[in-house]
Amino acid sequence: MSEYAESAEGASKPSRPSPPGRHGGIGTVQRLAMNRTGSFDWDLETRTMNVDAAGLAVFGVDPGTFDASRPGSLVELLDPEERERLNLAVDEAVTSGAHSYSVHFQVPMPDGERQWTHAQARILRHPDGTVHRIVGVVRDATAEVAHSAFVLDLEKSRERQTSIVERTTSAMSRAVSVDDVTAALAGPGGTARLGCEGVTLGLTENASLNVVAVSGRTLEAFDGLGSGGLDRKLPLVDTILSGRPRFITSPADLVRRYPALRAHEEQLGFSSAAYLPLVAQARSLGGLAMFYTRRMVFDADERILCLGLAAIVAQSLQRATLFDEEREFATGLQSAMLPRRIQDVEGGEIAVRYHAARDGRQVGGDWYDMIALPNGRYGLVVGDVQGHDTHAAAIMGQLRIALRAYAAEGHPPGTVLARASRFLAELDTDRFATCTYAQVDLGSGALRVARAGHFGPLIRHTDGRVGAPQVRGGLPLGISTYFGNEEFPETRLDLVPGETFVLFTDGLVEEPGADIDKGVEVLTQEVRAGPPEAEALADHLSHRLWERWGSDDDVALLVLRRSPDVGSPRAPRLHQYIHQADPQGLSDARSIVRQALADWDMADFADDAELVTGELLVNVLLHTEGGAVLTVEVLPEPVRRIRLSVQDRSSAWPRRRTPGETSTSGRGLLLMDAVSLRWGIEPRGEGKAVWCELGPAARPTAV
Repeated sequence: MSEYAESAEGASKPSRPSPPGRHGGIGTVQRLAMNRTGSFDWDLETRTMNVDAAGLAVFGVDPGTFDASRPGSLVELLDPEERERLNLAVDEAVTSGAHSYSVHFQVPMPDGERQWTHAQARILRHPDGTVHRIVGVVRDATAEVAHSAFVLDLEKSRERQTSIVERTTSAMSRAVSVDDVTAALAGPGGTARLGCEGVTLGLTENASLNVVAVSGRTLEAFDGLGSGGLDRKLPLVDTILSGRPRFITSPADLVRRYPALRAHEEQLGFSSAAYLPLVAQARSLGGLAMFYTRRMVFDADERILCLGLAAIVAQSLQRATLFDEEREFATGLQSAMLPRRIQDVEGGEIAVRYHAARDGRQVGGDWYDMIALPNGRYGLVVGDVQGHDTHAAAIMGQLRIALRAYAAEGHPPGTVLARASRFLAELDTDRFATCTYAQVDLGSGALRVARAGHFGPLIRHTDGRVGAPQVRGGLPLGISTYFGNEEFPETRLDLVPGETFVLFTDGLVEEPGADIDKGVEVLTQEVRAGPPEAEALADHLSHRLWERWGSDDDVALLVLRRSPDVGSPRAPRLHQYIHQADPQGLSDARSIVRQALADWDMADFADDAELVTGELLVNVLLHTEGGAVLTVEVLPEPVRRIRLSVQDRSSAWPRRRTPGETSTSGRGLLLMDAVSLRWGIEPRGEGKAVWCELGPAARPTAV
């Protein structure tokens, strides 16, 4: 091939000797050979390949053994994978109409080494595109490829280091408390984020080491090598006390530096380790240890990476420690502002919950309270001062004390809220507050409720339904005084035995980006689905809703349940409250009565009982200003009878009269007199009760 090339060169241009001193008498072929570069000429028509001596040297072939008539003999030297790589590159260039190709492949050398080789060729074609000749060069590209591989490895290493820093910084930026920092380091994905297989975080406290996080196979996981005194015989303590990092490249290196660990040498599950001091603002916080199952060299870049990670963790720990200290102070203040305990109530059960917001200092203006009042009554309060800071908590504490004082004086709910509004307006603050205050008599079930810009209560009835009674309200406390409108109208409700009264703040129903009515609807569903007991229901609501909304706001919750009155197996009893503003309540009450008599094996009297129930309730709903409490019970032996009673708050007694033919009212008492065994009217505290008895006995006269 070299002879052909030289003859072709001589035919086109006379050769001239090189000027003396310019090339030192070294020709082109020699210069290429000195750089392990040779040439080849592959004639496809004659199926021969001429390769010069330098080219054969690239393949490690003796020129005396090469047969030009067997071009494939050079390719046969390659491994199957490399042969496929070369053939694929040549075939693709020939069939695609390309005029050249370039390919790298490995050649096994006689000494056993593998040499990267680069072939670059020109494809010569006839006018019809048929290939007849390929002329090119081959050269030793080992140094070039090795350098490229080094650069590629370096780029991959730097990409890995950049990813570690980015992921760690992102995780630490979201860590608010020390627990968050430890979770980011030792929780799920923590070691992968740091690029290691094990991690230990130790903090110094009162001249001792407290290991707060361990993940993976670490030295400090062994008994006696973790938390304890500051013993410099251990690597983490030595790093903390000296303030200098320690980079361990093998377990033997670790044992050589710290002989006290020799007993654990065979148990170590790592090959390398980095012990790093955690220092922030010249204050030693502790130490961070990272363990690797692979052998680490810890070159300059790796050491810079480790020290950078330690700095990120130290800064995050310092910030988290300050946050925890502030939160402890704030929660202590909050606890001091809220009642230490809620006393037991006679005739019912009460449960309260307060959940601080997870973000910020975990302190705010939400509060609850229960106040013992004269005559066995109780005052129930749930409110919310504007803001989520210590100032809101301080205002809340003052307002709570003032409201307790006004309530204890025996004022009705409207007056209590009016005075509390005036008190808040006189404070040196621009904050306002919302509040719902209720007075309850668990003996009679009477409720008097007033609102100041706050949510109304929910009531879960004995049949599981949950209602939101229409409770009239006024402006928020402080604002109402500012605008000269301190009117807080009262709404009277009845809590029958077994019913539950729920007060709450907006943190329990607010979902970011959603309508608050949707949150109230979800709360209503959860009150319906929850257990009947007050404590269990409070836990249920806290778990289901406070967690659901993301806990961005603090929450105050108060649950009061009046003790159920279930009667006995032979004398069962039910109570039902029918609200005046509930058009479905009358129909529901009639259905409840019919179903109850069927359950008590007294279905024969269901028609009469349903008729009387409707007449008595219609009389209350039309002629009084409040709702009614329906009580149905079975009187015990000797003769089982049904006693049906409807209680209201009106002092006006119904009058028995004879209606005319065209009258649309006045027949209720006549109907009751016709179907009942006996009936009557009784005074009941603030109102009256109309009752009747149904049963199989002979009909006596009215009383």
